[in-house]
Amino acid sequence: MILSWKRLRGGRGRRAGKKQPGVESGGEMELTTPNHFRCPISLDLMKDPVTLSTGITYDRENIEKWIHEDGNITCPVTNRVLTSFEPIPNHTIRRMIQDWCVENRSYGIERIPTPRIPVSSVEVFEINCNITTACKSEDQAGCRDLVAKIKKWTKESDRNKRCIVDNGAVSVLAEAFETFSKTCLDENVSVLEEILSTLTLLFPLAGEGLTYLGSASSMRCMVWFLKSGDLSRRRNAVLVLREIVSSDHRKVNVLLDIEGAIEPLFKLIKEPICPTATKASLVVVYRTITSASATEKPIQKFVDMGLVSLLLEMLVDAQRSLCEKALSVLDGLCSSDYGRGDAYNNSLIFPVIVKKILRVSDLATEFSVSILWKLCKNEEREEKTAFAEALQVGAFQKLLLLLQVGCADKTKEHVSELLKLLNPHRARLECIDSMDFKDLKRPF
Repeated sequence: MILSWKRLRGGRGRRAGKKQPGVESGGEMELTTPNHFRCPISLDLMKDPVTLSTGITYDRENIEKWIHEDGNITCPVTNRVLTSFEPIPNHTIRRMIQDWCVENRSYGIERIPTPRIPVSSVEVFEINCNITTACKSEDQAGCRDLVAKIKKWTKESDRNKRCIVDNGAVSVLAEAFETFSKTCLDENVSVLEEILSTLTLLFPLAGEGLTYLGSASSMRCMVWFLKSGDLSRRRNAVLVLREIVSSDHRKVNVLLDIEGAIEPLFKLIKEPICPTATKASLVVVYRTITSASATEKPIQKFVDMGLVSLLLEMLVDAQRSLCEKALSVLDGLCSSDYGRGDAYNNSLIFPVIVKKILRVSDLATEFSVSILWKLCKNEEREEKTAFAEALQVGAFQKLLLLLQVGCADKTKEHVSELLKLLNPHRARLECIDSMDFKDLKRPF
């Protein structure tokens, strides 16, 4: 793409009879961008010119995409292998471009702003070392100021965030969090809060950082934050807990061993502070009740607190993402006799679950069918109330339609089994006229 600007020819300032360069027959003058002001990759005017180790200058956004996103290790122009992936700001070219923009503002060209210099690997390495030193000397005030600097860098640009993560800052911050969480929490609350807040900007967390954050002392501190009245602390704590338990199911036991860990998670769902925190809390709850090493105890606690009823009320008008997570938790609760017992006693269970089939997303449909299958398959009451309630809200037709449109193999198995369970009771219990669905093919 070649950039050019046009302006109408003006009579003032031109000598009579002298031909003006660039004036076209239509009375317009065209200005073309100098070649050395264009990025060799995009051919657009450079806004933040940087020079590679090969001596070629590019616009920072384009060359960083070439290197980091596309995975190239050579210079696009010379095809030489790069000896360094740290581009150097070319202030000379940038000032020349700015001066050229000012000189030609009559063409509608705006002066490019002076770009903020991004953080370098050396700067991240130095601040990591300083944070480690501050931790060893128990200088919580100094550590807090250093962490605040990392937070500021992270907020400035995605490029800064990538540089900070790539140079091991997450691990350093997580280790600092664990260190200060081992001593008096009241005294170290400010630095702990600052670290946790910064970590939420560096998601997804991985590697050694999760090991430090998944320690008993670190998770105990997060639960302590969950119990506090500060909304920001509670939000940040549950977001980091979601990262921990989602990466390693063994951390669920560490969380459950902490006294009072379940109640604040339930409170975040019952008294939401923001959608992000509610979704994160649902994920943590799902992990605690579906972990291979988890016992029936957490399920019983959540059921006794009224989680089944709360989830059903939430599902009535929940948005897609929240709906999927709420259904996943409800599916986990219905995996136990205790959870199903509470679900049977709630009049909303079948109307809400059947309505979500084919209405929200494929994932929501799979969870809904799984819940319905668990409730009907494990029905032990002689009057088979579950069958009656499912049929009366149109479950049979919904399931039949689902088979026609297609679904995952596991869901298809559940649907087929449900249809066989419900079919013998249709004549006596179903409230929908079967003629409305006479064109649907039946697989049995």
